[in-house]
Amino acid sequence: MEANRKVAAQVPQSSSRFPFECLALDPLTQARRGRLHLPHGIVETPTFMPVGTQATVKGATIQQLRDAEVSILLGNTYHLALRPGSDRIARLGGLHTFMGWDRPILTDSGGFQIFSLSDLAKINEKEAVFRSHLDGSLVRLSPERAVEIQEDLGSDIAMVLDHVVALPGEPSVVADACWRSVRWAERALVAAKRRDQARFAIVQGGLDLDLRRQCADALVQMPFDGFAVGGLSVGEPPAEMYRILDGITHHLPVQRPRYLMGVGRPIDLLEAIARGIDMFDCVMPTRNGRNAFAFTWEGILRLRNQKYAEDPSPLDPDCPCPACRHPRAYLRHLFQSKEMLGPILLTLHNITFYLRLMKEARDAIALGQFQNLLERARATWSPAGNTE
Repeated sequence: MEANRKVAAQVPQSSSRFPFECLALDPLTQARRGRLHLPHGIVETPTFMPVGTQATVKGATIQQLRDAEVSILLGNTYHLALRPGSDRIARLGGLHTFMGWDRPILTDSGGFQIFSLSDLAKINEKEAVFRSHLDGSLVRLSPERAVEIQEDLGSDIAMVLDHVVALPGEPSVVADACWRSVRWAERALVAAKRRDQARFAIVQGGLDLDLRRQCADALVQMPFDGFAVGGLSVGEPPAEMYRILDGITHHLPVQRPRYLMGVGRPIDLLEAIARGIDMFDCVMPTRNGRNAFAFTWEGILRLRNQKYAEDPSPLDPDCPCPACRHPRAYLRHLFQSKEMLGPILLTLHNITFYLRLMKEARDAIALGQFQNLLERARATWSPAGNTE
C-alpha cells in the first residue's frame, strides 16, 4: 500500500481547469485509482455512467439514482436536440435543472447516432446530414452545432463530434473517418465558448493500431480535458478491443481521464481498467434489466427461466438495492405477469451492481490487489464461467 502511494505521487497531476488526480496505481496492471473534479461534483474513478439518453435513465427516478450512489450520468446530444430541443432546455435552466439532477453529467456528441442511422445519413467534411428518426425532418449536425447543443444543455463534460464506422471496415474508409474526427475535434475547440464545461476528444482508427496511435498523438497536441477511445464494441471480438487498448492508452496523457465509450460487459470493464481506462458508459445494465437479466457475481441470471419459479433466495444477499429485498421467485413472477415493477427493480439492481463493481475495482487498486479481482472476474464471466 505504501509503495503504491509512492508510485501515485510520482504521476504528474492535471493542470486542466477540471483536475484529474491519480491517487494510486496497481503494481501488476495499468489500472489506476483517480478523482475527477467537475463543476457539479467529484467523480471517483474508475466509474460507470448509467445512460440517461433522453434526460432519464429508463425505469429509475432521480432519487433512486442518488440512493444508488450514481455520481455521473450520460445524456444524449442528438436525442435531446430533437426532443424537447436544446434551446428549450437552456431556457428552463439547463439539463441539470430540467432533470432535477445536481451531480455531474456527460453528454455524447451524436456521433454514434450518426453511425446507427447510417442508412439515413450522408457525411461530408462540413457535417452529417440525416433524417430524424422521429418525423423524417432534415437534421444537420456539424462539430460546431454539436458544441452549441451541449453548451445549451450545460453538461459538465461535452464530447466532440466524431465519425464512427462499422468494424471491420475498408482501411481507406476507416482512415478517412479517423482523420475527419481529428479535424472535427479541432473545429470543436475553436467553436467552444463555455469555460465551465470540460471537453473530451475521441480517438478513432478502427482496428488499425498504428492509425489509432497517430490519431491519439494528433489529439493530445490539442488542449482537451480528457480523451475517449471510441468506435469499439461495434462488432469486433473482445480480444481485438483489448489489443487496441493495450496499444493505445500509453499514447494518452496520464494526467487526463480516459473514457472507453459504449462498452458494458462487466468483464470488459475490468479488462479495460487493467489497461488504464477510467470511465465507461453503456445501456447494457438498464436494457438487460428491463428484459429480466440480472448481473451478479454468479454470472448473468435469466430470471424468466423456470428454475427460479420457487427460488426463495435474493439475487445477491449482500446487495443493498430494492430488488434484493425480494426472492428470485417473486422477481420472476413480476416478469411473467408483465408487471412494470419487474423491469424497475432489475434496472436498479443492475445499476447498483455496476457501481459496486467499480467500487471494488477502486478499492482493489488502492490495495495493490486489482489482479486478484480481475482473475475472479475472468473465472465468472468467461464463456466457461457463466454456465446458465
